[in-house]
Amino acid sequence: MNPIRILFAMLALTSGAEAARLKELVDIEGFRTNAVVGVGLVVGLNGTGDDASALATRRPISQLLKHFGSLVDPADIKAKNVALVTVTANLPPFARPGTSIDVTVSSMGTAKSLQGGTLIATPLHGADRATYALAQGSLTIGGFIADGASGSGSKKNHVTAGRIPNGATIERETPGIMPVDCVTLLLRSPDFTTAARIAEAVNRTMGGEIAKVRDAGAVSVMISVERKTRVVELIASLEAVEAIPDGPGRVIIDERTGTIVVGAHVTIDAAAIAHGGITIKVDEQKQVVQPGALSAGKTTTVAQTNVEVKEEDGKLSPMPASSTVGDIAAALNVLGCKPRDLVSVFQALKAAGALHADLQVL
Repeated sequence: MNPIRILFAMLALTSGAEAARLKELVDIEGFRTNAVVGVGLVVGLNGTGDDASALATRRPISQLLKHFGSLVDPADIKAKNVALVTVTANLPPFARPGTSIDVTVSSMGTAKSLQGGTLIATPLHGADRATYALAQGSLTIGGFIADGASGSGSKKNHVTAGRIPNGATIERETPGIMPVDCVTLLLRSPDFTTAARIAEAVNRTMGGEIAKVRDAGAVSVMISVERKTRVVELIASLEAVEAIPDGPGRVIIDERTGTIVVGAHVTIDAAAIAHGGITIKVDEQKQVVQPGALSAGKTTTVAQTNVEVKEEDGKLSPMPASSTVGDIAAALNVLGCKPRDLVSVFQALKAAGALHADLQVL
């Protein structure tokens, strides 16, 4: 069965909007993650590190040795088992010193693989340049690379980036702002309809008119006098409130993989579509040419190229107006297009004004 038909069929069954907890729809103002980053060295690589002549890698190695009492000129260092990397992580809100977080390690230089490497202790800094965590540990790559002496080899997944689960220890507490007069709910996908529904759901569940829509991206919930000492319990209750999210119809297209996702509110006007493709096949073969008898020529080869062009038949197919994802799936499946062909069909429908949705191409 065509994979795009399976995708459309699943969307058709789930096109109805369902209520979701506010925990999945909003963030609480004042509670946010903070990005930290550092530059470090990964050692223990099996000859897959940075180029031995890379000065950007040799200098940090020289500084590291100097820290431990060994003075070595960067020009004297030839290390193929070391790679210069960036280390990134996200500090959760109210992170306490001593807790651990995951880190991502990515090559900055010419390293072929970080497989089997160990990250040396690397300070992680915030935007204020203060040190908030210290990262160190063995990398998990989830892939491999194997090269032969003749240049052939095998590779699986991305081997120049990896992770260290619980690889960083928090050294400094991140600041957080507890609400005093009101709790502000920040919508992850700003929308006026969703904001109004959230305010209505909070008022219905908590009682009274305590929630008001500030704009499409924020809803304010007033903190009563009796709840000022129980703000955490109030936030926990708000996270459990359910509301039905809304949003514009969207068609998401990933041209690299041919993936198409159609949202619930997408509609199509009546249109007629003809789609045909051209296939070009180029076949090149080497033909041996012998020199003439008693001549001074040499035997050589000449490339012989054959080009074959095939154009598929494209029939004009009518498409009725469709109001649901199931109707759109049925109408497009009649064309018999492959997923990559449907990318062009959706773009053409949008250009013709027949597709009523936001078309986003990744």
